[in-house]
Amino acid sequence: MLAAAFATSAGHAQTPSPAPKPAQIDRNGVLILIRSSLLALDQANKTGNYTVLHDLGAPAFQINTAARLGEIFAKQRNENLDLSGVAVIDPQLNLLPQIEANGLMHMAGLFPSVPSQVNFDLSFAPVNGQWRLFGISVSIGQIAPAAPLPPESHPPAVAQKPPPATYPQAAQKQPAPVAQKPPAADGAK
Repeated sequence: MLAAAFATSAGHAQTPSPAPKPAQIDRNGVLILIRSSLLALDQANKTGNYTVLHDLGAPAFQINTAARLGEIFAKQRNENLDLSGVAVIDPQLNLLPQIEANGLMHMAGLFPSVPSQVNFDLSFAPVNGQWRLFGISVSIGQIAPAAPLPPESHPPAVAQKPPPATYPQAAQKQPAPVAQKPPAADGAK
């Protein structure tokens, strides 16, 4: 399952864009941005009210109306996706915060929860000295590769049972023979 809301930017680059640069932001700042964004989405999905998520976004993100955000994330909302675990689990970043050529800060990673992990991809735009949400993509995945289900197995071929005994004594369980004590080594009995 994947849902994403990204602002679109106009214009086409004529020259190759410079390589992204590491963002100058500390660990706490990264955690605040990730958690506040995902929890805002979680609360919007739970209430069906996307106005706060809309209002937290950068002006370019706000092109998406609250109603449009509701449409974008309808599948997650209908599946009762619960993102509240992001409040207490530490994320694992697979893309450290970096400043893209367009000035956006981009990061991606996952929250390793069981049985599913929460994958995220976030972009933030600088607005009046603060990073504001520009793009959000969230999906749910398995924490580890799942083993395939075993094929339907048929019991191994077994020799046919012999026909029932004709004598009643043969059908009764016989006691196991008692082991005899070996003779002593010194010849005594």
